[in-house]
Amino acid sequence: MAKPEKRKEARRLRREEGLAITDICQRLGVSKASVSLWVRDIELTSTQQEELHRQHYAYRAQLRGSTAVAAKYRELRREYQEEGRAKAREGDLLHNAGCMLYWGEGEKSRNCFGLADSDPDMMVFFLKFLHESLQVEDQGIALQIICYLNNGLTQEEIEAYWLDALELPRECLRKTIVNLRPRSSQQKGRKLLYGMCNLRVFDTRLVQHVFGAIQEYTGIDKPEWLM
Repeated sequence: MAKPEKRKEARRLRREEGLAITDICQRLGVSKASVSLWVRDIELTSTQQEELHRQHYAYRAQLRGSTAVAAKYRELRREYQEEGRAKAREGDLLHNAGCMLYWGEGEKSRNCFGLADSDPDMMVFFLKFLHESLQVEDQGIALQIICYLNNGLTQEEIEAYWLDALELPRECLRKTIVNLRPRSSQQKGRKLLYGMCNLRVFDTRLVQHVFGAIQEYTGIDKPEWLM
């Protein structure tokens, strides 16, 4: 739509539909300054003015509601972090080591945490941390394998290797990612025949528990982990 046509349409929207200037901007893809100039001489009817006021207050109420919900969940995350801090003060060495391993190598997000590596011993240890320190049951753990084929092993054999090493039921296994070959697998003498596995837990409470524990163990403050 050419600029003169946009100007004409903006005036129509303002005069006939009583749209707010910001709504006209969004609909026509033009600046607020342009729309304000185009429609400044158009007077809205009392009905149109009342509707704009109603929309304005409804929008403000929606914002207040969204802010209240966000504050509620932020406070919950703070409580979960306090639980982690309290656990850290118990002197549980496995808990300490698991949290530090996760801090250094883990996948960090608000609602999910996990660890990916090719070393089965490390993954067994991390699983022990999940089971014993965080009380995560097998059904709460997602196992995903990242590997490449054409190395003398089938996908089924690679999956069986990790399931056996971790002593996890097949129900924990998620869709395996194949042929996404990491650079380390291409280095001479360092082929990862069994690829690597990723253990994830989707639990906001436990994520924040670990975040709180890390801060307690290290004496740091990470307010961004509450966001």
